[in-house]
Amino acid sequence: MLTHEMKALEPSTPQELGGSLSSKDLDEVHLARLGKRPVLKRNFGMLSMLGFSCTILVTWEGFTVLFLQPLTNGGPAGAVYGFLFVWAGTACVFVVLSELASMAPTSGGQYHWISMLAPRSTVKFLSYMSGWLTVIGWQATFATACYLCGTMVQGVAILTRPSYTPQSWHPTLYFWAIVAFAVSINVVGRSVLPKFEGLILVVHILGFFAILIPLVSLADIGSAKDVFTQFVNEGGWSTQGLSFFVGLIGSVFAFVGGDAAVHMSEEIQNAPVVVPRSILLSVLINGLLGFGMLLALLFCLGDINAALESKTGYPFMHIFYKGTGSVGGAAAMASIVIVVCICSATGMMAATSRQFWSFSRDRGVPGWRLWSRVSPTTAIPVWSVAVTTVVSSLLALIPIGSAVAFNDLCAMSITGLFLSYIMVAVLLLWRRLTGAISLTAGADETVNTIGARLVWGPFRVPGIWGVMINVFAIIYSLIAIFFSMWPTYSQVTVETMNFSSVGTASVIVLSVVYYVLRARHVYEGPIVETVPR
Repeated sequence: MLTHEMKALEPSTPQELGGSLSSKDLDEVHLARLGKRPVLKRNFGMLSMLGFSCTILVTWEGFTVLFLQPLTNGGPAGAVYGFLFVWAGTACVFVVLSELASMAPTSGGQYHWISMLAPRSTVKFLSYMSGWLTVIGWQATFATACYLCGTMVQGVAILTRPSYTPQSWHPTLYFWAIVAFAVSINVVGRSVLPKFEGLILVVHILGFFAILIPLVSLADIGSAKDVFTQFVNEGGWSTQGLSFFVGLIGSVFAFVGGDAAVHMSEEIQNAPVVVPRSILLSVLINGLLGFGMLLALLFCLGDINAALESKTGYPFMHIFYKGTGSVGGAAAMASIVIVVCICSATGMMAATSRQFWSFSRDRGVPGWRLWSRVSPTTAIPVWSVAVTTVVSSLLALIPIGSAVAFNDLCAMSITGLFLSYIMVAVLLLWRRLTGAISLTAGADETVNTIGARLVWGPFRVPGIWGVMINVFAIIYSLIAIFFSMWPTYSQVTVETMNFSSVGTASVIVLSVVYYVLRARHVYEGPIVETVPR
C-alpha cells in the first residue's frame, strides 16, 4: 500500500502527477498503479542506464566476435546489407518494446505486458508461456556471452603463444571465471553496478576509436567493389539468397538484449521516460558504431580464406594481426573487445536475474518462494542471481563435449527472446488497431495490468507510423526466429547440426507440463500487491 503521506500528496489526474510529488514518490506512484509495491532500490539514472543498455548490446564488439557467421554465409556484401536489414528490424522491435515499457515499466517485462494486452480468457496461459520464453532467452544469452568471452581469451592465447595447445575444457574454465566476476559485481552492493555501467559506456565508445584508428591507418585497404559486391556461400546452400538469410543470425545476435533495461525498470528513476530513451538511444549508438566497425573490418579484410581459417577461431583477430603487422598490437586490440564483452556479461547477469526474480515473485517458477526473496541489506535478489550462476555454470560443461553448443545456445537466446517479442507485438497491434488504449486515466486508478484500463505511457508512436513499425517488427522477428534454427552448413552432421529448436521445444514442453500439474493452480499472472488510493 502507498504510505499515508503519499496518498495525501497524490494528485487527481495523471497530468498532475509530476507537479506535486518528489521523483522517488512519483516512481512509487507509477509502480503502485501497476499493482506492484517497491522492493528494489532505484539507483540507475539516465546516464547509467544508457551505459547499461549500450553495453548489453555491445554491437560493434559483438559483431566483431560473430564476424565469422555472416562472412561464411553472405560474404562481405552480405554482411553489409544484412547488418542494415537487421539494424532496421531491431529498431522497429525496440520501438515496440519502448512503447510497452513506457506503459508498464516493471521488471516482468513481456509476461506483464501479455497479461494486460491479451483477451481475459487466455491471459494466464499466454502470460505464463511468455515468462518462460523470456527465462529461456535470457539464461541462454548470458551463458552464450560468457562462452564467447572464454573462447576469445583462448583465441588470444593461440595468437600470442603458437606453442599453446588448446583443450576443449579450457573455455569452460574461462567461462566460470567470467561468471564469478559477474556475480561479484552484482552482489557486492547496490550502488556499484550503476557506476560500473557508466564507466564501461566510456570504454565502449573510446575502445571503438582505439581499434578503428590504428586498423584503418596501418592496414592495406581493399576496394569498394570487393566490399559491396562480393557475396560468399561457404555454407553450400542452394541459392545465395538462402545463404544470406542464414548468415543474418550473426548480426541478429549482435543486437540481442534490447529488453535488458526493461527488467531493471524497478531500479531506475523515472522509468516510464528513461527506459524508452535508453533503449532507443542504445540501438542508435550501437548501430552506428557497429556499422562503422563492420566497414573497417571488411575494407581491411585482405585474404578472406585466410581470415576464415584463422587458428584463433575468430577472423577479427587475424584481421587485426595482418592490419597492424604486430602480434602485440593485435592482442591489445582484441583485449579491448574482450574486456567490454566481459563487462557486458555483468549487465546480462543483472537483467537475467531480475527477470527470473520478477517471474518468481508472481509464482511462475518452481520454488518461487525462495527465488523471489530480496536481500534486506543490499536490496538485490541474491537467490535469483544464484540460480542464474548455477544454470550458466552447468551449461558451461556442454562445450567440453561439443563445440557446436555455442551455436545452439546463441540460437536459443534468439528463439526465446524473439518469440516473447512476437507475442507482445501481435497483441499490441491488435489493441492499437481496435483503439483499446486510452490516452489518460484517473490518478487513483490501477492501469495496465490484468483487467485494468490500458493507457499509453509518455512514449508512443501514433497513427499509421506506429502500425507500420509494429507490423515490420513482427515480420522481422519471424525471420530471425526461423533462420536461428538453421545450421551454418547445408551438409549437416551431428557436429554441425543446430539443436536449438530441440532445446527450446524441450523447455517449452516442460514448462507446459509444470503449468498443467502445478502452475495453473498458483499462477494467476502478475499479482496485484497494492492498489492506489
